[in-house]
Amino acid sequence: MADHPNLDAARAGYAAFGAMDTEGVMGLLADDVVWHVAGSNALSGDYKGNEAVMALFGQIYEGTDGTFRLELHDMLANDDHGVALVSVSGSRGDYRMSGEKAAHIFHMEDGKMTEFWSFAENQHVFDQFWT
Repeated sequence: MADHPNLDAARAGYAAFGAMDTEGVMGLLADDVVWHVAGSNALSGDYKGNEAVMALFGQIYEGTDGTFRLELHDMLANDDHGVALVSVSGSRGDYRMSGEKAAHIFHMEDGKMTEFWSFAENQHVFDQFWT
């Protein structure tokens, strides 16, 4: 049985993100995507449009000297929604984060992410990392 097309698209986007493949990531994002980052830190907030989201990704890579990594544990997707369970690792100055769990929830339309939310299991760790 073949996977749902939105699941294939989302997996490809996550793989592109991990490979720092800008074109591949842009292929997953709708032009008017809205990206929500939870918490109370320098990255928290809402990002509107794929250019703003790509700038956020640039901040993440730059702020971690390219050490930021997502390990995908599982992903589900249907015609409208998707969920990814991930572990996040990276270093920022003297601060290290290793295997912190997060859930990503996203809306899909025509094979593109139109809205995205990131929720950390331990938001305090993420806030300290990005403050």
